[in-house]
Amino acid sequence: MTSAAVSAPLRERGPDRGRYWRVLWLLATRDLKVRYSTSSLGYLWSILDPLLMSVIYWFVFTQVIQRSVGEEPYIVFLLSALLPWMWFNGAVGDSTRAFLREAKLVRSTKIPRTIWVLRLVVSKGIEFLFSLPVIAAFAVFSGATVNADLALLPVAILLQAVLTTGIGLIVAPLVVFFRDLERAVKLALRFVFYASPIVYSTRNLPEGWHQLAAFNPLSGLFSLYRSAFFAAELDWYLVGVAAAISVALLGIGLLVFRRSERAVLKEI
Repeated sequence: MTSAAVSAPLRERGPDRGRYWRVLWLLATRDLKVRYSTSSLGYLWSILDPLLMSVIYWFVFTQVIQRSVGEEPYIVFLLSALLPWMWFNGAVGDSTRAFLREAKLVRSTKIPRTIWVLRLVVSKGIEFLFSLPVIAAFAVFSGATVNADLALLPVAILLQAVLTTGIGLIVAPLVVFFRDLERAVKLALRFVFYASPIVYSTRNLPEGWHQLAAFNPLSGLFSLYRSAFFAAELDWYLVGVAAAISVALLGIGLLVFRRSERAVLKEI
């Protein structure tokens, strides 16, 4: 899809919320089409990366060394946090180029420019939804049982969308002024990966670290995702703190975005 084809509907003005969401969907699906247009495997590439990582971790922690973390089946335990991590990592990482990658469109359109961040959250979120059958397949293969907490999946998805959007709205405009921040964000994401309960559970942390882990909102998010298969993983304290931090970050993100929008348009 060409830039001209996208820019035409973007030039339409007006406060129509329906138009905003239509354009958002257009941009998000365009990202997916462009990403996989030259690939014979299509969206399967979005699954292969976390799947390969899960297999590696599963092999290391079950075949090479004697692990003392996580739950059985461990591959399901890994995937139930690793797949949402890929959504978070991809959207936040791409937010560093949200304005710089398509500066001409950003400058020339009149729609709320939050859409350039939100489109990344939506497109990566769609990839995450496409990957859910992978967890289901491994759950069936490994004999994992599903419990009633599966009903909390929409809550986890909504909470992650709020968190990721908030961080993206902070990062996207700041990178325009501080280009080194793009590299800093990538380094920070590597640290956050190991500081988050992905290969381990918060229940495996030393006594006293539980309160500290709560300040990482991903702890509460992964608690919700994993509860569908591992009821003991659900920790409402972690979820509550994650919800509070996510809403706070969204508010901060909107504030930062609004105050820097004009300066961003001049800079790009």
